[in-house]
Amino acid sequence: MAEYQGLLVAQANARFAIVVSRFNLRVSERLLQGAQHQLRQLGVLADSMDVVYVPGAFELPGAVTRLLHLPYAAVIALGAVIRGETPHFDYVAGNVAAELSHLAQKGPAPVIFGVLTCNTMAEAEDRADGKAGNKGAEAALAAVEMANLYHQLDTIPTRPGSSSS
Repeated sequence: MAEYQGLLVAQANARFAIVVSRFNLRVSERLLQGAQHQLRQLGVLADSMDVVYVPGAFELPGAVTRLLHLPYAAVIALGAVIRGETPHFDYVAGNVAAELSHLAQKGPAPVIFGVLTCNTMAEAEDRADGKAGNKGAEAALAAVEMANLYHQLDTIPTRPGSSSS
């Protein structure tokens, strides 16, 4: 029996993309800072992190799709969708989560969901370096672990008698 688990140490020369929504930038910037700090703590060099800004959370999946065609170990999507007085929140939050989930399942590299979906700005701030920690840093941890896991899974030898289809 073989077991596989990603490590929390970045592989040498691993590159990471971080896509950041500029909407609610006060929160998104704190998520970005947390992610970058955590990636550095795990051995990722600053010049091995690329940051891509998009207007809002709705644009995150489109940028992530493009980045998955490039040689990144993982792509991290960061942003904050905060409930307002209209149903806009439900459409944006639900669609962004669904699209990023789809990309995570089908993409060649891990896609990490670091999008806060909160009822208030205070809740978002608590999750972006407040009482609830920094969800950007948590996303970076997941990115390194999953990048390592994908690398391990890609090197599993084919067993005799198994088909590749």
